[in-house]
Amino acid sequence: MKINVLDKGYVRLVDHMGGDLSVVNSARVSYAKESKELTPNDVKLIKFLAREDHMSPFRHATIQFEVYAPLMVARQHWKYVVGSDHTMDAWNEASRRYITIDVENYVPNPTDWRSKPENSKQGSGEPVTNTIGLEATQRLLRQIEQGLKDYEWALENNIAPEQARLLIPSAYGMYTAYYWTASLQSVCHFLNQRLAHDSQYEIQQYAAAVYELVKPLFPVSLEELIK
Repeated sequence: MKINVLDKGYVRLVDHMGGDLSVVNSARVSYAKESKELTPNDVKLIKFLAREDHMSPFRHATIQFEVYAPLMVARQHWKYVVGSDHTMDAWNEASRRYITIDVENYVPNPTDWRSKPENSKQGSGEPVTNTIGLEATQRLLRQIEQGLKDYEWALENNIAPEQARLLIPSAYGMYTAYYWTASLQSVCHFLNQRLAHDSQYEIQQYAAAVYELVKPLFPVSLEELIK
């Protein structure tokens, strides 16, 4: 299953292990018990675990995604992997040291450019004027066009890909592909942070796609873990 995001991006569900029942049985093993199917008492147990912040049972279920996102989104997403070993994350990303895959960039429409917020050092405010938005899109496209020419020139002249990539344009907007495998707890931590109304719009869209893919797999757990 795949959900398209932004202009060229997507989130794809690759694989998963477990469901709400695996959360329950991971908790019940303390008492040498096991459920064969989810019962009302099991639902109560999941509610208790989430309410009391007993997170280890939620680490026995995992989800694997393929994500295609602009670097500004991917690097923000990466923060949830760094320093989060207890939540069991894995991350593997396409490397331009070894390959010269096509360069794609996130290009906002003229109406998508946002102003600086009035009372904050981060985030966005209202949309800019159509005139400014159109100029921003045109400037970005010019940079991308020139950068691609320079990158292709470097490759044609036998410069190593690991150095030629320095010429790739629009670093923050360039798309990258990566696999993200994480425990249910880790996924829900990411969702709680990036579904928030004050998070960056672009990563909100990726979080919404992750939520839509995970919800059918762990309906009870997500109901309790997503604030």
